[in-house]
Amino acid sequence: MPALDATLLPWPDLAAQHPCTALLVGNGASRALWKPFSYFSLYEQAQRAGRKKGLAISDQALFKSLGTELFEPVLSALNATVRTNAALAINSTAPLNRYYSIKEALIHAVRTVHLPWPLVPAATLATLNQALRSYRSVYTSNYDLLLPWALQHAPQGFAELFDEQGFFDVRRTACEGTRVLHLHGGMHLLKLPDGTTRQRSASSAELLQGFAVNTPGEVPLFVNEDRSDKKLRAIRNSDYLSWCLGQLAGEQDGVCLFGQHLDSSDQHLLDAIRQARPKHLAIAIRPLGEASVINQKRHFMSRLEGLAHTPVHFFDAATHPLGQAALAIDVPRGFNS
Repeated sequence: MPALDATLLPWPDLAAQHPCTALLVGNGASRALWKPFSYFSLYEQAQRAGRKKGLAISDQALFKSLGTELFEPVLSALNATVRTNAALAINSTAPLNRYYSIKEALIHAVRTVHLPWPLVPAATLATLNQALRSYRSVYTSNYDLLLPWALQHAPQGFAELFDEQGFFDVRRTACEGTRVLHLHGGMHLLKLPDGTTRQRSASSAELLQGFAVNTPGEVPLFVNEDRSDKKLRAIRNSDYLSWCLGQLAGEQDGVCLFGQHLDSSDQHLLDAIRQARPKHLAIAIRPLGEASVINQKRHFMSRLEGLAHTPVHFFDAATHPLGQAALAIDVPRGFNS
């Protein structure tokens, strides 16, 4: 590994010399805008919510028996059990109760940490919207509603990957405009029993308030925090998510990483980048001191071993449109306390 220093380029200069047609956004971007997004695990958040609003002991036992902390596969398994029992004329009270209990805990956990719609300035949405437009493809590993809200602010110029009924249609993926691909799903997406994906028609506050209120057989499609292999298994069970990951694995031009640290829990994303072998990588780093910058650079260079022919450039996150300090939203005193 070459010697590393604390030098960081300004984003405009780096983009002029090494343009990027793809952007990969991670949770660091969401945390910079809204501090409560810094929670470690949504599953742990649901455990801590208490007996009335959190996961019951029997709910936690179900997660443990299935060997996962992901909500989507557990809810999908319960849905399948209810349908199977109905077909066999078997009582479904127990799995149905667990389904509604887990979904209520999920709703409460998300609302505990998510940015409320009334606090989102229109200027922030406009800035995010404009920043995304400068890329051919935007990939995000986040499942929060920041990017869906930003797209709804001014949807013209963004590719529409879902048909008139809201279903993902792979035949529409060649349409013009900036593509925004949710690698881990999102709170605006639903998974049907056959693995197909539907995008909710709600907007603004309703997109958050009703994200888990859906018709029987549909479950929220987002992959929350867990090991990479567990995430990859959930991705493979979705037509939309597997297509999105395949698109990332084909990005051969410049790719910009913002707020995505490629930790071990996102090994599947790193593997996709290695398969793509992009022309170059531009990685955002927040300068919290010389030692911090060097340590962050060392982390990325270690993770990116095997990409010897892909130049890596580091830039100051604050100089990127997504990293402006003015985008940070103050957390009201007593928020969900």
